[in-house]
Amino acid sequence: MQLKLSASKFPIAPLLLIAPFFLWGTAMVAMKGVIPHTTPFFMAGVRLLPAGVLILIAAALSGRPQPNSWQGWLWIALFGLVDGTLFQGFLAEGLVRTSAGLGSVMIDSQPLAVALLSLWLFQERIGLWGWLGLGLGVTGISLIGLPDEWIFSLLGTGAEVTIGNWQNLFASGEWLMLLAALSMAVGTVLIRFVTRYVDPVTATGWHMIIGGLPLWGISAVVESQQWENLVGSEWLALAYATVFGSAIAYGLFFYFASSGSLTSLSSLTFLTPIFALLFGHLLLSEVLSTLQWVGVFLTLISIYLINQRDNLAGQNKKSVMEEISAKSQPILAEATTKKLNPLAVKVRESEPETLP
Repeated sequence: MQLKLSASKFPIAPLLLIAPFFLWGTAMVAMKGVIPHTTPFFMAGVRLLPAGVLILIAAALSGRPQPNSWQGWLWIALFGLVDGTLFQGFLAEGLVRTSAGLGSVMIDSQPLAVALLSLWLFQERIGLWGWLGLGLGVTGISLIGLPDEWIFSLLGTGAEVTIGNWQNLFASGEWLMLLAALSMAVGTVLIRFVTRYVDPVTATGWHMIIGGLPLWGISAVVESQQWENLVGSEWLALAYATVFGSAIAYGLFFYFASSGSLTSLSSLTFLTPIFALLFGHLLLSEVLSTLQWVGVFLTLISIYLINQRDNLAGQNKKSVMEEISAKSQPILAEATTKKLNPLAVKVRESEPETLP
């Protein structure tokens, strides 16, 4: 993993790195039964505001500093607007208007945007293996989330697909999911600028509160019966999504995003639909198709390629240098075994000149 984590300091670092995406995936499963009985902006606010308070309490107990400059508060406000209000608002509204599978594909394609922004702003090296991994990742989550008949139609197998599906693909909430993915990508990059002035964990807590307040304000104005239809089990699902799927997951994610490779960390987002799919299969008896299993396999390969891209490129470079060295050694050996032929130089003795 190309993140600045030491195995000696963090013996469970791999588990901590995967934890946000595991929690996001399982939170999606927990939220499936809640979405029809609540409203999108209220639900988005529930996922942000209480989680932000919990993060700030944890930050205070661990002695992390609070923002102490106007630059820090400005960056937190921008961070909260983009990654809080816009991302969660677009996501919640998009989930209501689109299918869960297609929405998951679109929202989890944001590592591509993160890679491009990181290349532009921080000159992060992606390389051939990195781009190949990103391509495989998008292909994998497409196989996981898109309907099989769409994929068969694209492959030209003759499967019948109603034309209306394609015409209405972006007529409902899909564009909102794309905006949500872009907002999350920008928010992931913004954490680098925020942490120049504020502790990353503290900034995460404040940005969730600042980003969640407008969502509850919008909900109070345009929505009604936000919680009247919720039962006990659904409140528990909301609590899980808030504590584990938001507070812990976002706290870990933005802590890791404050240093190391953003491209490598963001690529782990491809794990989110895998966890959602697997736990949907285990807990909700959802059936995985053959194409979805292929998508899981491609996604895992993509994560490996992205996170090992420098090592793979280094091995290739090393093998090329060894090949060049192996070819040059016989030539050098032949040159050293040959004796230099003596070169005879004739020197003509000049006549002495007589001065007048």
